[in-house]
Amino acid sequence: MPYRDAWALQEAAHAQVVDGAEERLLLVEHPPVITFGRRPGVERNIVAPAELLASRGVEVVPSDRGGDVTFHGPGQLVAYPIVRLIDHALGVGGYVRALEQAVIRALTDFGVVARNDDCAVGVWVDDGTGALAKVCAIGVRVRRGVTLHGLALNVTTDLSFFDLIVPCGLPGRRATSLEKLLGPKVPPMDRVKQVLGQRLIGSLSERVGPPVESRRVAASCVVPPAAVR
Repeated sequence: MPYRDAWALQEAAHAQVVDGAEERLLLVEHPPVITFGRRPGVERNIVAPAELLASRGVEVVPSDRGGDVTFHGPGQLVAYPIVRLIDHALGVGGYVRALEQAVIRALTDFGVVARNDDCAVGVWVDDGTGALAKVCAIGVRVRRGVTLHGLALNVTTDLSFFDLIVPCGLPGRRATSLEKLLGPKVPPMDRVKQVLGQRLIGSLSERVGPPVESRRVAASCVVPPAAVR
């Protein structure tokens, strides 16, 4: 699904969840697209000229998420949880850590040892040389206490696309994929969707907020407005 179409679905789901509807988890693959977050100047980390991007069929879309520059494309599983943070007793930092932990657990299910990095958001693995390579990028937004955007896990992604950017604005850090790590043992995308979806739901379900009757009052009292715009 094209990135902008998936973004529109997120916005529709977000409005419904803000109004009290059931939380959502959207799982999708995108055609080749480079996106960048709201921080000024991050688009400088798109290092390929426009002609090369066009020749490879790569769209460029400014996003309203956090984070820097990243690539989405076929073979990459993108997860967009649309959840009320207060329902899970989470702040933004805790939510990002919950996403990281869910991915780490999912990768463990596939026999991949992964970790987070105190210096950089996302999920990382040893690239075989002792350095860390990113297998999953994370960039979120929280508006009115409900999340948008999410994470991108490289399954069978063509990693050459990451040469078009400085991934997440981190020079010297490479991207990797489950296919590169596992070779012919890489699980099919449907299996990755199933396992990651279960792990995301499980990670968020571990954190239970106050009763429904008190949640709406609490939201207006304890969530800083600047954090949810």
